[in-house]
Amino acid sequence: MVGRRRNSSRGNNGLQAQQKTPRRGGHRKQTLKEPAVFAKDTGYETDVHHEKLTVAQARRGTSAHRPVRVYADGIFDLFHSGHARALMQAKTLFPNTHLIVGVCSDKLTHQFKGYTVMQEDERYEALIHCRYVDEVVRDAPWTLSPEFLHKHKIDFVAHDDIPYTSAGSEDVYKHIKEAGMFVATQRTEGISTSDLITRIVRNYDVYVRRNLQRGYTARELNVGFINEKKYRLQNQVDKMKETVKTVEEKSKHFVYRVEEKSHDLIHKWEEKSREFISSFLELFGPDGAWHAIQERSGRVLQALSPYASPRGSPSSSPTRGRSPSSKLQWYSPPSSPTSSPPSSPPSSPSSFRKSKASTLQTPSSPHSPSPPSYPEKSSSSQKSKIKSFSGQTTSSTKDASTSPINVLISMTEGDEGEQ
Repeated sequence: MVGRRRNSSRGNNGLQAQQKTPRRGGHRKQTLKEPAVFAKDTGYETDVHHEKLTVAQARRGTSAHRPVRVYADGIFDLFHSGHARALMQAKTLFPNTHLIVGVCSDKLTHQFKGYTVMQEDERYEALIHCRYVDEVVRDAPWTLSPEFLHKHKIDFVAHDDIPYTSAGSEDVYKHIKEAGMFVATQRTEGISTSDLITRIVRNYDVYVRRNLQRGYTARELNVGFINEKKYRLQNQVDKMKETVKTVEEKSKHFVYRVEEKSHDLIHKWEEKSREFISSFLELFGPDGAWHAIQERSGRVLQALSPYASPRGSPSSSPTRGRSPSSKLQWYSPPSSPTSSPPSSPPSSPSSFRKSKASTLQTPSSPHSPSPPSYPEKSSSSQKSKIKSFSGQTTSSTKDASTSPINVLISMTEGDEGEQ
């Protein structure tokens, strides 16, 4: 089967490349669509004469019906990228390559190398699904004999150049190299089957616990009763740790969000407080609107109801400026047909008494009216009349202490005391 090289061309070029795909035995190569085939027990059969090729001839290219048959063998346990890269190198050694891969059986592997993780059938299946492989030889020999090479019409053997010591030989590929049929490939560093097994052995407890969690029994894992309980306890502890870690992360996230919100609230409160203080100062400050309102309201109240003048001071109000005698004219007995003009009221009861005494001592003129006489017997009845009348007139005056009625009452009480 002829190998097909990858072509990055598109359109018609790609179609032409597909049309030029070589055939073997009338069948198109199906490596990229179907798995590789297993080699026949009878070996490779063809009608085309199979002449021996040199490396230079193979690199120059061969005809479509005569591909270069390259053989690569191995164990291929835990098939990984290192295996795939080695096969890719073997496939791309020559322009027209047919890659044959030999896989050793479990019996030979356990005898010469060691115990494998995968069984031979699993390893066979892994190889036929590799895109670089054209044919797989099952139960391949550990050491390549001339008969095996002739049976499968092998032109070259591909392997890394490191001497492979095994089966009592310093290098199992020594005779292949001497025959000029060996082509070297490069190993992929950092990955190998031994490395993978070492990782598993190093983390044995981790993988046992992992499989116990996945439902494997202790018998299947070859784990004792005590170890099983220990692993299960460790699994529970790990679960608790993960739970605590998750809760801690959530709590940190929650606290962070609360802090952000608290900072936002504090910032908003500060802004609101500044606005409130500024508005308060604008309203109640020394230059605020509240003082202006108070001043205006005070002026209005002063205009509507002025303050009362103190006692003994002349009042500016025309109502308070009236003489008390004008009200007392109603109660003075009509002693004569002609009455003198009313005199100004005394400023106090004592001055009124003095003026009264001087009036009594001064001889009256024939033309002046005689002062009213108050008999002693009628003093109490006259007082009661004046008090009853004062109760009716007190509500009309604003200052009761300066009303004429109270002045008259105090005058009569003073006269009684002198008598």
